[in-house]
Amino acid sequence: MPFIVIDSVIMYEYHTLPNGIRIILSHTSSRVVYSGVYINVGSRDEAGADEGMAHFIEHSLFKGTERRRAHHILNRIDGVGGELNAFTTKEETALYATSLREHLGRCLELFADILFHSTFPEAEIEKEKDVVLEEINSYNDSPSELIFDQFEELAYEGHPLAHNILGSKRNVRRFTAERLRRHLQACYTPSRMVVTVAGDVRFDQLVRMCEHYFGAYGNHPSAVDRSERPVFRRFERYVNRHTHQAHLLLGCEAPDVYHRDKTAFTLMNNLLGGPAMNSRLNVAIRERYGFCYTVESQYVPLSDTGLFYIYAGVDLGAQERVVGLIKQELRRMADTLLSERQLRRVQQQFIGQMAVNNDLGLNEMQSIGKAFLNFDHVDTLEEMNADIMGVTAADLQRVAQERFGDECFSLLIYGN
Repeated sequence: MPFIVIDSVIMYEYHTLPNGIRIILSHTSSRVVYSGVYINVGSRDEAGADEGMAHFIEHSLFKGTERRRAHHILNRIDGVGGELNAFTTKEETALYATSLREHLGRCLELFADILFHSTFPEAEIEKEKDVVLEEINSYNDSPSELIFDQFEELAYEGHPLAHNILGSKRNVRRFTAERLRRHLQACYTPSRMVVTVAGDVRFDQLVRMCEHYFGAYGNHPSAVDRSERPVFRRFERYVNRHTHQAHLLLGCEAPDVYHRDKTAFTLMNNLLGGPAMNSRLNVAIRERYGFCYTVESQYVPLSDTGLFYIYAGVDLGAQERVVGLIKQELRRMADTLLSERQLRRVQQQFIGQMAVNNDLGLNEMQSIGKAFLNFDHVDTLEEMNADIMGVTAADLQRVAQERFGDECFSLLIYGN
């Protein structure tokens, strides 16, 4: 079985079952174990009347199987003090749990049961429609979240990436148990799944458990087709909404998850608008002028494209000034080469943030699951640190010059 050794300590071990399900373990010393199943199926793998299906399946997997009712599923993990949850993105669905080490087996067994034996009881499905409809209402009432979806609808118009993860109310109301079953069976095949675990667990025992709970399910070709490459469209749009502040989103196309510039762009995103209070955008807009409470950037690399966003919630009437300040910081990245001292400070800050983030078991489990799903390999923290330290000031400036021209950006503003 393949594994990675650092300083005589096995960090990651991984194995593939005959049916294509991949397993990865990150060794920790905690009695608490974080486990999950990452599936390479998301909202971009839907079309037309099926838009919103992946998210609705994620909800409905907890509503009943051939041997369990909904309350049995919820009590299976919660009843021993653990937590069970799930989420859907544009390209992935994930089921995950937190439990004591001795309850890992019941988590894995439950994952297999709901993935391969869900029955989608009609009565439960009808109730869950109301839940998702309320989730859509809640989302529509939150302009700071809704603006991201509308931006993507405009930027990728006509492509599956354009539609939002929740789907439309019309679609949700028309979902049936049979349609859910067909979509699940057609797309969610074992070869698109990764079992990911972080904890103090023996790998041979984990493999045996996975063989027992997942090994009997045969693989077959998936109906997922991502051959249509997305095209980012430039636009500027002002939307009148009755809000107490203006919300603005400035965005452009960015490197995909396999691109050679991904590490450099990740580092640049952290410098510009990462979570630290000393990010350039936070200092230039919030600290210097007090124009906003929140200003941040996000870099989202996908399998065949990427998105870079800058979001700010600002004083009404200040949006034009804030857009100007944001563009000024973008030009500064493109025009001014970082000094060696500045570069090292940026690199060390990001390396420290990664170490702190990976020290949280849930983050580590999800991080390695997503990485293994895309690359069949997970870099150690030391390897990632080496990649970051290998980025030069010239790399950052080149990427900024290539990506941050005024002609590259689209703009969406909510105001009144």
